[in-house]
Amino acid sequence: MAEREAVDDYLQGYAQILAGAGATGRKLTRDELDALRAQGERAAEAGLGLRLMVRAHLSAAQVAHAEARGATAGRLLGAVEQAVDAFAEGHERAQRLAIRRQEATRREFIDDLLHGRSDPGRLAERAARFGLLLSHAHAVAVAEGPEPYDDGYSVTRGIESTLAVRFGDRRILLTTKNGRLICIAPGDQDDVLSFFAKQAYAATDGGRVAIGRAHAGVGGVVHSYEEALNALDLATRMHLDDPVLYAADLLVYPVLTRDRQAMADLVSTVLGPLQDARGGARPLIDTLATYFDTGCVAAEAARRLSLSVRAMTYRLERIRRLTGVDPGNPVDRYTLQTAVIGARLLDWPDERL
Repeated sequence: MAEREAVDDYLQGYAQILAGAGATGRKLTRDELDALRAQGERAAEAGLGLRLMVRAHLSAAQVAHAEARGATAGRLLGAVEQAVDAFAEGHERAQRLAIRRQEATRREFIDDLLHGRSDPGRLAERAARFGLLLSHAHAVAVAEGPEPYDDGYSVTRGIESTLAVRFGDRRILLTTKNGRLICIAPGDQDDVLSFFAKQAYAATDGGRVAIGRAHAGVGGVVHSYEEALNALDLATRMHLDDPVLYAADLLVYPVLTRDRQAMADLVSTVLGPLQDARGGARPLIDTLATYFDTGCVAAEAARRLSLSVRAMTYRLERIRRLTGVDPGNPVDRYTLQTAVIGARLLDWPDERL
């Protein structure tokens, strides 16, 4: 009964419009169409569905048709078509505006969440509307591909749909930021982020995914998000090939760069002499990096660098003579490897120390 009364509120004047138009066969006036559009907007804002309202208009039109006589009844169809179309236009316009407002609200929340802005209490309250309980620990996965992605892209919608089918009503938030896909999940649900990483890697045509550690509280999401971003940056600097990176596995690198000046001194002292080599320091640094990546197996390093074993051996000897540090000596090897890691992290020799 209450719903019927609510619907009737948005049919006021409709019967009179049909009667007036049906009597002469005229088209609806601009004022009548505007009034119908306005009613459609108000109905949408009140939460009344379009199908419900169209049925109500058609039912009212049937009553008007039954009461009409002669030519008037035959002319009602055109008036009903115009009236329902105008009402639907207003209803759809209000829905589009509401969706845009919701999208703007969601985007503002995401920006505040990932940058730690806004009052913590207020942020936690807003998070609950999107299914997140910030009093619990959360972890963040960030995926990037060959092109930027946004909320409306098919890749984003596809992954979101797959997550919904797989995990149902779990408290998961999928969004985008700066062209990357972002998944926020409870910290004790590793299967969610692992599944997201697998789907994102496939959907982005071989992109890369980084997963931050789980952290509690309002600032936990920010912390995990920043860890994931740093992991992606490290992967680029260190030429890491893994499609999925875990921040927990890369903690040594932030430790090494915590004292940037000390690392710069190490790189400059140990690897600086390589700049005197023909061709500069870069080829020899790449040689060392490959040598260490292969577990110090010269033959495998030579293969990866498309060198003969003899040429590889010559390069290692050249490095020993220039630096005074022997890659084959276990003690010297640690110093060299740390310096090579530092060179990559500091982008040396391309960037000045």
